Amino acid sequence: MAVAYFSLFSLILLLPLSILIFLYLIVRPRPVRVPIKNRHVFITGGSSGIGLALAHQCAQLGADVTLLARNVSRLEEAKESIKLATGRDVRIFSADVRDYEIIKKVVEEVGVIDVLICNHGVYVPQELETQELEEIKFMIDVNLMGTFHLIKAALPGMKKNRVERGPGSIAIMSSQAGQVGIYGYTAYSASKFGLRGMAEALQQEIIADNIHVSLIFPPDTETPGFVEENKRRPQLTSIIAASSGAMKADAVAKKSIDGIKSGTFIVPCNFEGFLLSVATAGLCPQRSFLMAFVEHREVVCTEEIVGIQELLYLFGYDVGSSTLIW
Repeated sequence: MAVAYFSLFSLILLLPLSILIFLYLIVRPRPVRVPIKNRHVFITGGSSGIGLALAHQCAQLGADVTLLARNVSRLEEAKESIKLATGRDVRIFSADVRDYEIIKKVVEEVGVIDVLICNHGVYVPQELETQELEEIKFMIDVNLMGTFHLIKAALPGMKKNRVERGPGSIAIMSSQAGQVGIYGYTAYSASKFGLRGMAEALQQEIIADNIHVSLIFPPDTETPGFVEENKRRPQLTSIIAASSGAMKADAVAKKSIDGIKSGTFIVPCNFEGFLLSVATAGLCPQRSFLMAFVEHREVVCTEEIVGIQELLYLFGYDVGSSTLIW
């Protein structure tokens, strides 16, 4: 009997250990460090909120920062505040990310970009049935197409002399609503889910050029636009969002920069975001063999649960209502 227990214990211990060793050997790409100091960091949506917090922290780390946003007066205020706080000058450009030709001209003017942070975004919450098509198109054009415009314009320059310049980064600001669909976010979630597909495919295309994609998933964040946007948010949406809580822009920026510097693909910003990252990992790139192991176990457990539910259903038991369905 003791031998049987020992064999069972060995199996339970050795199987996960074997998976860990296997993942350690196969997980690619390996960890990387993307420097910020003395690099050119280009930040969109940089005049306020998370973008401004990112600009402050990058400047404090010694980066040459360029900001792009639409509002000229806010850009001027951002430039002055960064100068006062860090002593560093930043370049500012007013442009709409929906206009590819203008974005291309700006990118050509600023020169080679080492770290591109696509932080721009608009958020108009409402149920799909009552939301105007123009608002839906606006969100998709800014959040999704605007990111395509920036990356397409910046990539040729980012690829040049990358070996000599060191690792580059493209960071894309998604949302926890880009990890899981939420009531009232039908159009917004569609625009943010699209960023994930873009990021996964893009990383495969540019990893050989030593450019690393980071996909950032902040929760509700206390920004100037947050209060105004939430005035029209459906009540049920507010109840759901309140369960995760709101973060400070500085905290989101710190998490984002840490993820960029480590070349991490999925960058959650709080504990709920971490859990969502594990639950929705799919086939996304993973540098950490330990996280790959956690994600693998989550998928296995989920498949086992689904399999048990299907089996119970075949025998006439409805798991959701806890009643027989025959």
